[in-house]
Amino acid sequence: MAKVILGLSGALTHDPSAALYVDDKLVAAAEEERFIRDKHAKNRMPLEATKFCLEYAGLKPRDIDIVAFPYAKIGLDRPDRWHYAKRYWYAPDRALTALFNGNRRYHRNVANVRGMLEKLGVNWDLISFVPVEHHMTHASSAYHLSGFKGKTAILGIDGKGEYATTFFGYGENGKIHKIKEFYDPDSLGGLYGAMTEYLGFEMLDGEFKVMGMAPYGDPEKYDFSRLAKFENGELKVNTELVNTVGWRRYKENGKGYYFSKKLVDWLGPKRQGDNADEPYIDYAACIQRLFEKLSLEMIDYYLKDILEETGQLCFAGGSALNVKLNQYIIDLPYVKELFVQPAASDAGTALGAASYAAHLAGIEVEPLQHVYLGPKYSNEECIAACEAHSEKPTWEKIDKVPETVAKILAEGNPVAWFHGRMEFGPRALGCRSILGCPSVPGVADRINEQIKYRERWRPFCPSVLDTVAEDLLQTKHPAPYMTFTFKANPAWNDRIPEVIHEDGTSRAQVVNKETNPRYYALIEELEKLTGNGVVLNTSLNRRGEPMVCSPTDALNMFYGSDLPYLVLEDILVRK
Repeated sequence: MAKVILGLSGALTHDPSAALYVDDKLVAAAEEERFIRDKHAKNRMPLEATKFCLEYAGLKPRDIDIVAFPYAKIGLDRPDRWHYAKRYWYAPDRALTALFNGNRRYHRNVANVRGMLEKLGVNWDLISFVPVEHHMTHASSAYHLSGFKGKTAILGIDGKGEYATTFFGYGENGKIHKIKEFYDPDSLGGLYGAMTEYLGFEMLDGEFKVMGMAPYGDPEKYDFSRLAKFENGELKVNTELVNTVGWRRYKENGKGYYFSKKLVDWLGPKRQGDNADEPYIDYAACIQRLFEKLSLEMIDYYLKDILEETGQLCFAGGSALNVKLNQYIIDLPYVKELFVQPAASDAGTALGAASYAAHLAGIEVEPLQHVYLGPKYSNEECIAACEAHSEKPTWEKIDKVPETVAKILAEGNPVAWFHGRMEFGPRALGCRSILGCPSVPGVADRINEQIKYRERWRPFCPSVLDTVAEDLLQTKHPAPYMTFTFKANPAWNDRIPEVIHEDGTSRAQVVNKETNPRYYALIEELEKLTGNGVVLNTSLNRRGEPMVCSPTDALNMFYGSDLPYLVLEDILVRK
């Protein structure tokens, strides 16, 4: 009989998700936020996401054999808890809790999982519950899904899991070996998150914005080296300034932040508002530069020997979504290919927990083929959503969808594009997207200001036909998931100015016909009209909202913005 493995995330109170394997096949995966319309779905369990996965697979709760979860017990005989207690000595309540009750979150997580499964009708006594160390799930999600053969270096960088913040290891013959871990508060992800808060954004949400702001600043203008150092194989973050807890935290309007008043005394007031202005653009550039420098030093120290053997590197954890860092990793002379698990943040730990549990059960999971793993809707369901919507949409069914939409785009109009199965992970990859023609001046500003209502300096990404990708991106490196930036060929700058960033780079998705044939056909039609096999692509959502999931979500967004056209499968809706 087939083995059914359910992976769940949500161990750290954010980004709950579910992933379902039937033997070695990844059948479905989705994030809870998309169903309940609450970005990051904080303090929730992935109940609706799990219901979807089971329904899509045609399974009942009683069919589940294994439930895997990305959080494990950490014993007092390990260095994790002792390191935490020592480094947070100035907050004795935190330090003593780590030593004497250090698995309290683990027990709470198990209770939450059990409670959710009971709501589904799963008998706890009839399933095998597999808790997996948080960073091991990140490692598994990258290594076991990469498809790499032979010895493979593995890197994990995020805020923190149980106590670990950084993972170095390697995979060989399906087994993952740890080389080194760092522990909280010595966390590059935490450092970047603290500076994200200082720069006026929300931690675990605004890091992309800091990365987008950085190219506008001067990374040489300020010396940020006092924030953290990597020396003699050890990372040490300056908790006098960042990654702070207790009384050291800077407080404003009753809220405590992960940086101290000393940081404010040094750099000035915390940033407010939406403008990208000095000195904050320079601070963004400086923290991005420090993050890159320390990450590359750590890779060189712990993984260089392995990489010189095979050149294969897998990367997961929230920091793996820092596409500028990934560009520099690819440029390392001993890296031949980098695989970044596309749902690299904690949502992806559902994948990692399930794939690791499969490994323990003797199952070799298949390499990741694509991330179109969520719900899909028929034309009839899309029409029903239109008929039921309060705005009474004007719609028509069209035959030649790619040709029709390409013409609308070439005329300078943005289009909401809703097609096929929803993407898993933070990137819209041609199924829940807002599209624009990248050769039309001003289309990016229009989408930022009138549709997504976000900061006007935020960059946009191109989806690129595989036939032109090498010329545009000047590389043959695989890039199906928008997880890397590349230095764009200057010859393309005037052809597609709306998707070339301030620093001349582009965070591209290379599209192939096999994984998304309709999207590919659309870009081909746009190429016929404009000469460029490229479309501007951003996620179908407004600022502060999750990506849309259902036709009704898409219609709500359509009527809550200045979008002129919406395509729901074969249904064209106009304002």
